[in-house]
Amino acid sequence: MAAFGGTLLRWYKKHARELPWRETRDPYVIWLSEVILQQTRVEQGLPYFHRFTEAFPTVHDLARAKEEKVMKLWQGLGYYSRARNLHKAAKVVANEYQGKFPRTFDELRSLPGIGDYTAAAIASFAFDQAVAVVDGNVFRFLSRCFGIDTPIDSPRAKREFRELAESLMEGHAPHLFNQAIMEFGAISCKSAQPLCASCPFRDTCHAFQRDLITKLPVKAKKQKVRDRYFHYLILNTPKGVYLRQRATGDIWAKLYEFPLIETDQPTEPASLMRSSAWKRILGKQPIHIRQISREYKHLLSHQRIHARFYLLDGKVKPEQDWILADKAKRKRLAVSRLVETGLEQAGF
Repeated sequence: MAAFGGTLLRWYKKHARELPWRETRDPYVIWLSEVILQQTRVEQGLPYFHRFTEAFPTVHDLARAKEEKVMKLWQGLGYYSRARNLHKAAKVVANEYQGKFPRTFDELRSLPGIGDYTAAAIASFAFDQAVAVVDGNVFRFLSRCFGIDTPIDSPRAKREFRELAESLMEGHAPHLFNQAIMEFGAISCKSAQPLCASCPFRDTCHAFQRDLITKLPVKAKKQKVRDRYFHYLILNTPKGVYLRQRATGDIWAKLYEFPLIETDQPTEPASLMRSSAWKRILGKQPIHIRQISREYKHLLSHQRIHARFYLLDGKVKPEQDWILADKAKRKRLAVSRLVETGLEQAGF
């Protein structure tokens, strides 16, 4: 184990990707990058990182921003609670810490939306504190290399892998060691098709030597995917399209969408148009159905959305929570990627 850190850092020096957040020790920039990259590939997150640092160069700029603007910039990245917590945490840092991020793990952990992983990342990358930053890449690499079959989604694994990583870190600069071990898991010890042939640890890797690469790491839980059926009503008017804001406590909380009928099972358009929900929303006025889309499938972490868009013309009495948005207003409102598809279909 004594040689592990040296081997890892030599590999990192040769193979590390050039990424903008690695060129700074600014905790604000590091925090932004870590929040954006949660559950997100680097290639997908990089444009958002540039977008946020350009729009909000400092934590004070982010704290002063309207939530609507923050959510709009985040649009398409998913896991929208991250954006709301980002905004909340910026306000705490700006107002309670005078714009300076706290330096200790525990204080960082107390900020909205910051868990063990993000607190460790900021503490290590910005302040070089000797705390292990254990993400999915690190779990996978250490599990395979040392033959650890503790389920990585268990509380025990968090402690076990953190302690192992910190023992391997001893004698090395924490910020470099943590970047290196995360990078190794991301681009060498990958989930699928790991680069075992060129791996500097292959001679001592437990999984490689015992043909267990596909068996490690172990996960205990497999949450069942829930199917949901969304029928979006695109009510076109000369002045724009009707939208409503989603409630909190569900997916895409506080994002905007079309008036929606959700059914608990697959429902054909003909059956939907005979339903009480259709009649309640559209009333008795004649409605011209210009187009019914194909079914779109949108996969979230634990939900699978089946959606159709109904492009409608006619007069309706808007419900209390609807707003009428022309193109200019619509572009200021944050919507899900699925609803963006419907807007494009409707010419908005």
